[in-house]
Amino acid sequence: MSAYFLAFCGAVLGGLAVALGAFGAHALKAVLDEDAIKIWEKAVFYQALHSMVLLVLPGYAMMMSPQDINIFGFTIILGTLLFSGSLYLFVVTGKKYFSAITPMGGIAFLAGWVWLAVSLFEASF
Repeated sequence: MSAYFLAFCGAVLGGLAVALGAFGAHALKAVLDEDAIKIWEKAVFYQALHSMVLLVLPGYAMMMSPQDINIFGFTIILGTLLFSGSLYLFVVTGKKYFSAITPMGGIAFLAGWVWLAVSLFEASF
């Protein structure tokens, strides 16, 4: 994967975050309780935040190896799918077992951020 493809993924995930945020604010607000709406909003927030990170990856392409960019991008995309995706599914279905997946997404996010920090630190020397 190139940094530009990962940025494309960020654009797609960012657009989906806007659509899912609007869906939650308009279509789901009438059928979900306040706690479920907060969970939905948390999922949208993390998806939007990590989409932005993917969008700026081409700016780091000259500072990081292609392998480091790929690993970072993969962990962020995986984290988004596991973290936000599991929360969306939990809210829509009410099935608690989906929320058990959420921490794995958080771990993927953390792994990605650590990988990015280490890669940029190594590139600075």
